[in-house]
Amino acid sequence: MKKFLALLVTVLAAMTISACGAGDDGGGKNNSAQKVSSEVENNGKSNNDTSEKATVYPLTVKDATGLELTFDKAPERIVSTSPSETEILFALGLGDKIYGVSDYDDYPNEALTKPKVGGVTKPNEEAIIAANPDLVIGGISMKDDIVKKFRGLDLPLYKTEPKKIDDILNNIIQIGVITDTQVKAEELVAQMKKDISTVTDAAATLNEKDKKKVYIEFSPGWTVGKGEFMDELITMAGGINIASDMEGWNAINEEKIIQDNPEVILYTAKAVDDKSGKPLEELIKSRNGWGKITAIQDNNLTGIEGGIMSRPGPRITDALKQIAEAIYPDLYKK
Repeated sequence: MKKFLALLVTVLAAMTISACGAGDDGGGKNNSAQKVSSEVENNGKSNNDTSEKATVYPLTVKDATGLELTFDKAPERIVSTSPSETEILFALGLGDKIYGVSDYDDYPNEALTKPKVGGVTKPNEEAIIAANPDLVIGGISMKDDIVKKFRGLDLPLYKTEPKKIDDILNNIIQIGVITDTQVKAEELVAQMKKDISTVTDAAATLNEKDKKKVYIEFSPGWTVGKGEFMDELITMAGGINIASDMEGWNAINEEKIIQDNPEVILYTAKAVDDKSGKPLEELIKSRNGWGKITAIQDNNLTGIEGGIMSRPGPRITDALKQIAEAIYPDLYKK
């Protein structure tokens, strides 16, 4: 379980609203705060400015902890301790500037060739220092004491903590600003927002009485309630998360799930229960009394790749589309 939680970089916990878009730094500093949920604002440039956007350095930003970091130039040596942020960096074309990734980074394939710097919760500081980075990115799984320790070592740590889809979009834009790749970042966010609109527009055609109850099990014995992006994905798709009466990540109550009687079950594909050795789908189907659940009777279970569903990065809207199609296949028939 600990290994899976770590893989969720950012979640599995998951996340307090990213402070990367907060406030005016004042004092004549360049403010990179982004508000992609409405309009993108870039270093004082107009949103209608169609010219090539370049970051002006020195640049001061705030990370999710509220700490200000100043960059005198675009980072040339980057270490990412979070699979989600690693995916963002590669999506922005920064693969040649990545000098270290976490042990769990496996996407894209190029990430497998990068030097490893340990886990997502407690990365190896010696390996990171050896990489001589001018930017270290930590995800939500990085512990507070590690954040404090790294900063005590004068490592240029930028911490992310996305809880909502908007936070994920904000992170992409913010990293684009820091690394002077904002044009690519905005293009990526624009495509992701298009994907979101495709799903939410379809969901808007549903009558409230026709919305389906959904149960999601992202790791054996664990589900997610409100306040986290997995719950938001279900809601965006027009589903009703049966665990939305709880906050955050929770161990499941098998009897409650039977009583809630979900019509759709989503789970992490290829996940295996450590105790029984059973694949997660088999475990779900074999639980005592679960055979009476509508989703199981109708065989309406869908496995979604964990790296897509649990990582708050560029592929999160792929997860949204897959979730939407799993809940309402008729809405998305080709």
